[in-house]
Amino acid sequence: MNQPVIYAIGDIHGELDRLRDLHARIMFHHERLYSDRSMTLIHLGDFVDRGPDSAGVLELLIEMEARDDINVINLRGNHEQMMIEAYGPDKSEARLHWLINGGDETIGSYGRRGREHPPQAHLDWAKNLDTIHMIEDQKLAFVHAGVEPRTFPDSGERVHMWTRSKRFFDPSTWRTTALDGWTVVHGHTPTRDFQPDAAGTPVRRYNLDTGAVYGGKLTAGVFAGPDEPVHYLFS
Repeated sequence: MNQPVIYAIGDIHGELDRLRDLHARIMFHHERLYSDRSMTLIHLGDFVDRGPDSAGVLELLIEMEARDDINVINLRGNHEQMMIEAYGPDKSEARLHWLINGGDETIGSYGRRGREHPPQAHLDWAKNLDTIHMIEDQKLAFVHAGVEPRTFPDSGERVHMWTRSKRFFDPSTWRTTALDGWTVVHGHTPTRDFQPDAAGTPVRRYNLDTGAVYGGKLTAGVFAGPDEPVHYLFS
């Protein structure tokens, strides 16, 4: 049986129209090149905040999880975590932290739908998302921000959602044998040139956050197998 083709999408940040466009490009690309293979679609987190329609992005992702023609995996990013904590037991300080990091735009997107705040169903959905997805037979790890090379695969949720450690960003310093042969695919840190970043020789780390909400691109990395080079689709 052929392995699924994996499409991993970087930080969305409320860019619903661009996400819909990128999904359409992915479907066309898959039908044209890989119609005999199944599809796995991985969204790498940071679905909400800063952009125009975070509520719509969450609605779309929740709907897509129910599809039976593709496998959809959604990972929790630090902005989903900030939103969850903004409505948690210690919400006063957490709410301010979220609002000044783009949460006000998220609340506005719900306001346009007649809601004062995100519904509990959306908060519960986000809270139940995994923070890492590992494909053992291909040694691919998908995560929002990154991993801790010294403790991989047990880096912990906070690292998965928040890290910008130099140890992670430079694969030449990855010393643990647990990471031997693994490639990590992530977002979280916008690339300066709005292009995907591939680091290491051979490549061990892909950064797919190409700054969509800052005037850059929304990017999907296409992982079709070890014998095919990784390529990209943009919106």
